[in-house]
Amino acid sequence: MKLTIKKEILQEALNKVSKAISTKNLLPVLAGIRFELTKKRLTLTASDNDITIQTFIPCDNEEDITVKEEGSILIQGKYILDIVRKLPDAYINIEVIDDLKILIYTENSEFNLNGINESEYPNIELTESKNHITLPIRDLKSLVAETAFATSMDETKPVLTGINFKISLNIMECSATDSYRLARKIITLENSTEENYNIIIPSRNLLEFTKILPSATTNGNGNEEEGNVELHIFNNKILFKYENLLFQSRLINGTYPNTTNLLPNTSEMLIHLNLHDFYDVIDRASILTSDKDKNIVTLETEGNLLKIKSSSLEIGKVEEKMMITKDKEMDIKISFSAKYMMDALRAFGTDKVDLYFVGEIKPIVLKSVENENLTQLVLPIRTY
Repeated sequence: MKLTIKKEILQEALNKVSKAISTKNLLPVLAGIRFELTKKRLTLTASDNDITIQTFIPCDNEEDITVKEEGSILIQGKYILDIVRKLPDAYINIEVIDDLKILIYTENSEFNLNGINESEYPNIELTESKNHITLPIRDLKSLVAETAFATSMDETKPVLTGINFKISLNIMECSATDSYRLARKIITLENSTEENYNIIIPSRNLLEFTKILPSATTNGNGNEEEGNVELHIFNNKILFKYENLLFQSRLINGTYPNTTNLLPNTSEMLIHLNLHDFYDVIDRASILTSDKDKNIVTLETEGNLLKIKSSSLEIGKVEEKMMITKDKEMDIKISFSAKYMMDALRAFGTDKVDLYFVGEIKPIVLKSVENENLTQLVLPIRTY
């Protein structure tokens, strides 16, 4: 294998696939990035058995890449990434000598690396399904941002560490819960699916994928231009495809809990709030909470006045007030985790939020008129 490639193009590709390299992996071969060079393309692949990322660089533009000799090699991911990142030159030469020796050089720099035996690399199949789902990047990014934070970090409950995707016809319903809160987003797809799906994707993997995806760009007319992501779903894995990028993740085995039962059908009282003011009030009140994991605060209403209180015998107490609008002339007192409430509020990205109360020991439901397809739920905490 022998080629000359523009540094910025190679670095961009390496940055993408390197997300699949794990330093904790017990198989040394998985610390490598596979380079496969043909006259048509340079393909880079990395995997940690949990996720696999592959991207390719077309060889049709000699200003970007020049193929001198076809071939393949497995290169230590950490070292090739550091070398390419720190070389100041616009173009980099890579040459494989004697099968497992790699020469990386520019006009003033030369690195000799030992390659990894490709025979030990796992057989990775990145196949596409006939029936795939198409989703705008914007929708995928927003649903992950609005739900992933509510997944559990407890590996003893693996199904709760992922986001549940239920897809039927043209409706995609995504839910995340750690048993103490719930985030749910509903998306209407442009096209109906032929099959129904009920899968659990690890939230950590989805977050990694959305980090790789580009942000929206603006065209000459001032309008946002954004591509689509294809979802290819199989029994135990899902493949995401965007342009020349493939991202494959395992699916979590198990049955996701029926979270529909958590959402109350009715409410005793509805409060209309300015989201940013409410967030700031809770943020300040949580300063004096002693338990940093739960940050318990108490919400009380007196007419159109809302109070947020917290206290600690060791630290002190605080009371914050703000004006609200209610739909009924009743009052409520309820305690909850300030952290969970603030996480839920951050997900909306709107100016107004509505809080639905069913009772002092029933879940608090958050909705927004501006983001009607998103629902957040926070369970109360008993303080007596």
